[in-house]
Amino acid sequence: MKKNNIKICIFGLGYVGIKLAVHFSKKYKTIGFDSNIDRINELKSGYDKNSEVLKKNLINKNLQFTHKNSDLNLYNFFIIAVPTPIKKNKQPDLKNLISATKQIGKIIKKNDIVVFESTVYPGCTEEICIPMLEKISKMKISKDFYCGYSPERINPGDKKRDFSNIIKVTSGCCLYSSNKIDRIYSSVIKAGTYRVDSIKIAEASKVIENTQRDLNIALINEFSIIFNKLNIDTMKVLNAANTKWNFNFFKPGLVGGHCIGVDPYYLAYKSKKINHNPKILLSGRKINEEMPHNVFKRIKSLISSKKYSKKKLDVLILGFTFKENCSDIRNSKVLELIKLFKNPKFKVSCFDPYISKINDKEFKDIKFMNKLTLRNKYDIVILAVSHKYFLNLGFKKIKNFGVKNSIIYDITNSFLEINKLNRL
Repeated sequence: MKKNNIKICIFGLGYVGIKLAVHFSKKYKTIGFDSNIDRINELKSGYDKNSEVLKKNLINKNLQFTHKNSDLNLYNFFIIAVPTPIKKNKQPDLKNLISATKQIGKIIKKNDIVVFESTVYPGCTEEICIPMLEKISKMKISKDFYCGYSPERINPGDKKRDFSNIIKVTSGCCLYSSNKIDRIYSSVIKAGTYRVDSIKIAEASKVIENTQRDLNIALINEFSIIFNKLNIDTMKVLNAANTKWNFNFFKPGLVGGHCIGVDPYYLAYKSKKINHNPKILLSGRKINEEMPHNVFKRIKSLISSKKYSKKKLDVLILGFTFKENCSDIRNSKVLELIKLFKNPKFKVSCFDPYISKINDKEFKDIKFMNKLTLRNKYDIVILAVSHKYFLNLGFKKIKNFGVKNSIIYDITNSFLEINKLNRL
């Protein structure tokens, strides 16, 4: 497969896939595939609803978009970047990955290469995906076609660490595919690549990156629970400890999203399959999963201390995406917090500059506003996400959304002038 003959197909055009499509199209003829027709039509028009890619980068003679499998027959380098969430029982949900693999199995030809980027547990590609490709295509791996794994490292909302500025881990099913995949990725990534010996190593590197971060935040969250009970300012403790050269600084917070709050369950699933109970992994997850309830409990305690006479309190929640400066609400713990306020004692309003509404029946009683106005005053104001929009408003303006005796609670620890008991 010569460089000038490489034609790339990106399968799945979410936060990861669309970045892949745009960057590969700078060097290669590229097509982006997604089964969502509305998503394809918006991308064709030059619009990315996730605000991750500019119109000028979508309108590109080397880049096409389609929802038709028949348009993919001329392509020979396939990258699968579909979401791999978890089920309600915290087990891996591989239905998107399996569906994509089956579709690719019907398309691939001799000498084609398939690279998986979707997050999985170590062994998934070789145990599930490759056998499926062999069965459907009636070809043999490393003889008729080739596979690899390159874990995604896209960070939604991060304008500094773009796709080409992040080192990419690559791997292949054999030496030939490993070298070929690495060369193709390195041709579009300024930061360079890091080629590993096996697909399993690449898969494992992905899940431990986010599991480590999850555990670090869980530790700090537990510190914040302890220090809150001791009436100690958590942020002041962290700032003091950070003066030591080997202290790793993390802030307490809500841990959601499609990576940090999901990947540990993939590793835990595989761990249990080999008869090892991953105690630390799941303990950290438990702490972070319970943080919305912990925040709600703290706010209820503050309400009790105020002794409000009103039967129904007006609550304003600022931000409901899973992290700052992006429109992604997947697995948002703020949304879980909002659900806890759904009772007759509260009237809840929400504002997020990145998204104006949520099409979910569970939130039908919640008011999602298109803009903030000082005409409305609230008994409780909660800063839930540290969007730049809110940081630019500043503490004084945010405080003005509250009534005279209001509770201002900062989950993000962005405004240290707020009383320590009113911060996470």
